[in-house]
Parts: sequence; C-alpha cells; structure tokens
Amino acid sequence: MKIKFTKRSVESITPPKEGDKDIVVWDAELPGFGLRVKPSGVRSYVIQYRVAGRSRRLTLGKHGVITADTARKMARAEMGGVARGDDPAKERKNKRQAPTVEKLAFDYMERHALPNKRPSSIRNDRSMLEQTITPRLGVMKVSEVSRRDVESLLLTLKETPYKANRVRSLLSKMFSLAVAWEWREDNPVLGVPKFQEEKRDRWLKEDELDQLFAVLAKHPNQQAANAVRLLILTGARKNEAFSATWDQFDFERNVWTKPAHTTKQKRVEHVPLSQQAAELLLNIKHSSTTDSPFVFPGRFPGKPLNDIKKFWANVIIMAKLEKVRIHDLRHTFASHLVSSGTSLPIVGRLLGHTQPQTTQRYAHLADDPLREATELFSSKLNSKKAS
Repeated sequence: MKIKFTKRSVESITPPKEGDKDIVVWDAELPGFGLRVKPSGVRSYVIQYRVAGRSRRLTLGKHGVITADTARKMARAEMGGVARGDDPAKERKNKRQAPTVEKLAFDYMERHALPNKRPSSIRNDRSMLEQTITPRLGVMKVSEVSRRDVESLLLTLKETPYKANRVRSLLSKMFSLAVAWEWREDNPVLGVPKFQEEKRDRWLKEDELDQLFAVLAKHPNQQAANAVRLLILTGARKNEAFSATWDQFDFERNVWTKPAHTTKQKRVEHVPLSQQAAELLLNIKHSSTTDSPFVFPGRFPGKPLNDIKKFWANVIIMAKLEKVRIHDLRHTFASHLVSSGTSLPIVGRLLGHTQPQTTQRYAHLADDPLREATELFSSKLNSKKAS
C-alpha cells in the first residue's frame, strides 16, 4: 500500500486490531520512506534500505512529534548517506551502546588503577570518581563529553583548587585511555587550565613540637602516637611509615630500606635512622604483643595501619595547633634540618627526592644560619666600638 504522506492521509490510516502485527504503509513520493502503525494507534516514520545485501529499517520519529514533511526531509538525508555507503541504523545502535563515563570509570579502575597504583592512590581515585566525577558525568557517553563539560565540572570545585586539579588529572588519564581504547578520538581535558594552587609552607616550630609531643605522651592510642613520632623523626611519607615491616630495618647499621613499591618514585631507598628513631622502633618492637610483620598492625589480620585521621584531628585540637596536616610533619623534618645548616642535597636524599627543584622549596630557610653568621661578625664589631 502506497499513499502520499500528509497529515490527513497519515491520520486516516486505520490501525491493526489488538494482537495483530504492526502495518507499514509506504510513501508514494519517496521510495523506502514508510509509516509504521501499531495496534495502539501510534504512528512512526521509518526508512528501509539495504546494506551489503541485508535489509535494515531505521525509525525517524513519531507522527505528531515530527510532521510528514519533516520526516520526508530526514528520510532523504538518511538515504543520501546510504547511497554514500553509510549504515544509519548500525550507527544509531553503536551510539546507543557506546560506553558511558561510568563504564570508563569502572574500566579505569580495573585495567589501570588496581594493577598499577598504590592502595592510597586507589582510595583517592575511587573517592573522586564516586563523589565528584560519576555523579556529574556518569550517564554521558564518553564520545560526547566536551571540553565545556569538563570545565563546568571543575568550576564547581574552584573553591578547592588542589582537589580540582587532582580531579582534572584523573579525568585526563581516563580520557587518554579512552583514546587508546578507540572510544573517542581526542582528550577533552587537554587545554583546560589548572587552578592556581597556594603552596603550603606549614611546619611546626620548636614550641609547637613541644606541645605536640606532650599530647602524644598522654594519649591513650600509643600506636597512632608512635606512628606520628616516626613521621617526625624520619620525614617519611605516611604510606611508607604505615606499611613498614620489621624486615625493612637494620638496627645494627640503623638503616631503613624502603621497598620500591612503597616509595613515591618506585625505587628502593636506603635511609639512615637517627638514634632516637631507632630507639623508638626498638621500643615498639619489644612492647609488641602480636607476631605481625608490620610495625603498625591494622585492625584486620595481615593488614597494616590504614589511617589516623580521627586521631590526628583530636591531637591537633588538644595541642592547640592550627591548620596542620599529617603531611606537614614531613615538611617539619626537612625545615628543621635546612634551618640548622644541613645542605639541600642532603635533605633531598633523606626525603627521597629525585629532582633538586623539589627540595628547593626549603631554600629560603637556609638563610637563617647565614643570618646568624653575619650577626656574629656584627656583634664583634659592636664590641670593638664599645671598647
């Protein structure tokens, strides 16, 4: 059956009876352009064409939502694509089945993060994905995310530039993998500028250290207190200390050998221990009531201490310290060494830095011993004048 599609002719077609199959009426003007009518009375415009010998049908839209003239124009455009070798039905199916950002996030974790990253980094990635990225972009197709979408997400984090930049880095890695997996052709994060971060120079002065040690001495959680003491005495990163095992320590030479999988640079580091640090560790070992290989055993067997956020929050309140992170204990270790005259290269080696510019952030503190030296000379001159 063929008729010229107009509003009146389309609406005059009698639907099939309930339970019968849909009927298809073809347009008398454009070959392959048809109207499918359901028993419910719903009418949809379609096109039918052949690709590689196979017949395919594509729905263009419902009558009433689009007019017959609009549907005919759409049909001509799609048929033109078919003549050029396109397969619009397959393309629409592929688009409908294209991976979403939520799927990209899952594959990123399974194929990249879990096999390659440390537990702490995995936790951070999962937190950013669950709290920030998938709630905003999760349902979007990977191929449809634009630079503007990325910018809009990051602008919601502008009050926390450090977090915004971490989210940006994670998105960039995810979309670089999407390009490698041929899920899209470009990375929409490239070219999106980072937020300006204010570098923190917080480190504890001697009186603040006295306050902190006084609180640690009285705190009932001495395992966490000892972990903090070790961080202060060694300048170690949190995950290095928390995951440390007894076989890493040579107490005859007072050396801590950090395995590559625990260090940020993924290389083995041999770090000398001060006498005080060695005594702290030996005291922990001798007072231990478990056979755990970890210096700081966790709540679950075979696992190390995971985190001490609540403990730290409580301690800094009791010690009356403001805006101090656990990572600032590392800065404290380095800052006191530099201000006492230790050279930047030596401090860098103790901290496990591979690039000199990383340690350069402490350079201004090296002025203190120099200033003291100049004051010594000035005081000698003043004494001569007085005499």
